[in-house]
Amino acid sequence: MNGKAIIFCAPSGSGKTTLVKHLLASQPDQFGFSISACTRDKRGRAEEHGKDYYFLSIDEFKQKIDEDAFAEWEEVYPGGYYGTLKSEVERVWASGKHILFDVDVRGGLKLKQYFGDRALAIFVKVPSMEVLEQRLRSRGTETEDSISKRLYKVRFEMSFQDQFDVILVNDDLETSTQETERLVSEFIGR
Repeated sequence: MNGKAIIFCAPSGSGKTTLVKHLLASQPDQFGFSISACTRDKRGRAEEHGKDYYFLSIDEFKQKIDEDAFAEWEEVYPGGYYGTLKSEVERVWASGKHILFDVDVRGGLKLKQYFGDRALAIFVKVPSMEVLEQRLRSRGTETEDSISKRLYKVRFEMSFQDQFDVILVNDDLETSTQETERLVSEFIGR
């Protein structure tokens, strides 16, 4: 198969994960999800190695860096590494599916460069900072401090939006879902 890569990036609360999950659920024979590698600990019993993430020690992660095993990787915070294993891409493509990524902005841009013409990089954003703040607050899982930090990070992430192939404003989920399906279908059909 001539597999393609669909990369979704967005500030937290923009709805990128919802759009990715929609594509996976509505077209399971066409898309596979890229499972990232990381050095953080599992969050309770809910997370599984090889399903949610590939949980690696820092030494294991650094060894894979030395082996050139990553399509992209980043040290997000001191000792906190995240990345996309090349073997993960091959796993999804070998299954006959296109690969979907739900990654941060810097990782997405590295993947866009790595895959070149085989990638469609979509930046998902909300209509305004006010809408984003409202979405973060409505989750009920954020402290004032974490909301403040997330909003600060959003401003940084938004500065990269013009480097993506498409900017998708997620104002209405149904409309955004339809637009996502259209964009991805057109890209795969090329």
